[in-house]
Amino acid sequence: MANTVKKAKAAAKPKKTATKTKAAATTKAVAKSKTAKAGRSTARHVTHEEIEKLAHQYWAERGHQHGQPELDWFRAERELRGKAS
Repeated sequence: MANTVKKAKAAAKPKKTATKTKAAATTKAVAKSKTAKAGRSTARHVTHEEIEKLAHQYWAERGHQHGQPELDWFRAERELRGKAS
């Protein structure tokens, strides 16, 4: 009879430990809080009336020129939500 040779199994990959996962979550939380402290937080809820008032102010600053009220509106939204670029 022929001798059969058994093949050795490959080494198992190491599992991620819970400490690595917790460390990553902590790092993300710290980065998020630093962003919030720096004034670059996510968009806040802004009312229609707030946007309307600021857009009207921008329109008045432009000398009440007609033609592109959307630009004033979008600018007011960006400013109030903290997404000014």
